[in-house]
Amino acid sequence: MNEVRAIDRIDTGPRFSEHDAVRLNRMFRGSSTQEMLESVIRDNLAGELAVVSSFGAESAVLLHLIAQVDPGVPVLFLETGKHFPETLAYRDELVEAIGLKNLVNLYPCLGELETRDESGLRWSYDPDGCCEIRKVKPLARALVNYDATFTGRKAFQSSTRANLPRFEVDTSDKQGRLKINPLIDWNASQIEGYMIQHDLPRHPLVAQGYPSIGCSPCTRPVAIGEDPRAGRWAGWDKTECGIHKPGEEPFL
Repeated sequence: MNEVRAIDRIDTGPRFSEHDAVRLNRMFRGSSTQEMLESVIRDNLAGELAVVSSFGAESAVLLHLIAQVDPGVPVLFLETGKHFPETLAYRDELVEAIGLKNLVNLYPCLGELETRDESGLRWSYDPDGCCEIRKVKPLARALVNYDATFTGRKAFQSSTRANLPRFEVDTSDKQGRLKINPLIDWNASQIEGYMIQHDLPRHPLVAQGYPSIGCSPCTRPVAIGEDPRAGRWAGWDKTECGIHKPGEEPFL
């Protein structure tokens, strides 16, 4: 009887705690990104895994690294209905080039679009609300099926990401999923070097001055010397879509 109750507590409680994140960060301190990915994926250290990818300017690196370990890891893409056509074409090109076997396109709820964004212009007066409908809620529905997600966040992209660890607990709900940032300590030169070494396809908008690419209405080219994410939601006091929170601090 005691065993049954113990199993019930494990099954209904958070998947991971901050203690787990600290333990994993310490376990892989000094390990290469590839070593960490191989252990996490092959040894099932984080349960059911998925990659959340925007198929943006630097997405090819993380997707390629993971595909070398297991090309069947689900890749979740938020099909917001507001992407650049170039992003959708790049998604398809990259899936084929890398050999990804499990692309999952996530869509906003049609009923919610009809009631809360009938004109399709919510981005112009309420970008947070637009992101909530088109990104945050669709991803939340999908993540119920996973214990941990890989993200492509990197410290050099923005001051709000400068202190993030490799492993953290997703605080967007009470499920206790892990959020894993394999490239958090990579710099721009390492990203570029990996792209060249493996001859990975480039997002076509990068050459047009877009180092960080989101939905088309809320993304502009970036001037020389600007923060790489300065072109996202320019003119708004907004730095993240809501999937990630600005200023998230590490557990170590």
